[in-house]
Amino acid sequence: MKLHYLDRTNSQLNSFSVTRNRHPHFLKVWHYHPELELVIILESTGTRFIGDSIEPFKKGDVVLIGANLPHMWMNDEHYFDSKTNTNYADAISVHFRQDFLGEHFFNAYEMKPLKDLLQRSALGICFRKLPKRLLNKFISLSENTNRTPLQKTLLLLRILGALSEHENYKILSSAGFKNSFDKVENSNLKRIYEFIFENFTRPISASDVAEAVHMNKAAFSRFFKRIHRTTFTNYLNEIRVGYACKMLLIENNMKITHICYESGFNNLSNFNRQFKLIKGMTPSEFTKKHAVRS
Repeated sequence: MKLHYLDRTNSQLNSFSVTRNRHPHFLKVWHYHPELELVIILESTGTRFIGDSIEPFKKGDVVLIGANLPHMWMNDEHYFDSKTNTNYADAISVHFRQDFLGEHFFNAYEMKPLKDLLQRSALGICFRKLPKRLLNKFISLSENTNRTPLQKTLLLLRILGALSEHENYKILSSAGFKNSFDKVENSNLKRIYEFIFENFTRPISASDVAEAVHMNKAAFSRFFKRIHRTTFTNYLNEIRVGYACKMLLIENNMKITHICYESGFNNLSNFNRQFKLIKGMTPSEFTKKHAVRS
């Protein structure tokens, strides 16, 4: 599946854009852009591709996609049949850069919940069971009213604020698909992530990471599990599987056996086992599912 860069540069003076897209089906392109994207599905069904996440979508879904995270919305097959389809794909999309209100706006103490939300969006977030009044705010944001640019900006901030407080959500893409930890503030975590992402394609252990960041192995293991709520080994497997997914999606001609070793696994059976455990399907099934949809 070829990955495309989409230029969503706003030709207007506005610092963010709001678009309502109502067409027989959504754009069938696997793409990315530097703007964050906030989407609400008003009508239609299909399959949502966010990083290496493949899940169905439906009316009412709200997703926040981080900067440069590849994604695609693929409607069900009957939406592409011009003779039988009477339905429309309808969605509202908001595009904005993380610094759309200035480089330091979200660094203010009062903006910490919003800053945390934008950082979590690096791997994509799907929000569940949002209240109807919040969904109505999305629709209001897209309507051509007499609302001033300041009023529209405040409304967007209220929407983001409500999402930052909503506890029923799911992170979509795996940690390994995209290195989203470049700006981690905790120095220990930053060194840990840097070591893992630089070395996960070769055999490494918790002892190796602990030594690299000058920590006792037992202390490192406790620290890591407290932060991630999983063991280092499980996290490392997620990183490797996520990286393998990226190669399966982009490197169409690369054999699965080669991808197995390139992503840090030392044998094919363990690669297949961990891949199915994490993604719920084998590497071959993952490849075929994308191939059919594209």
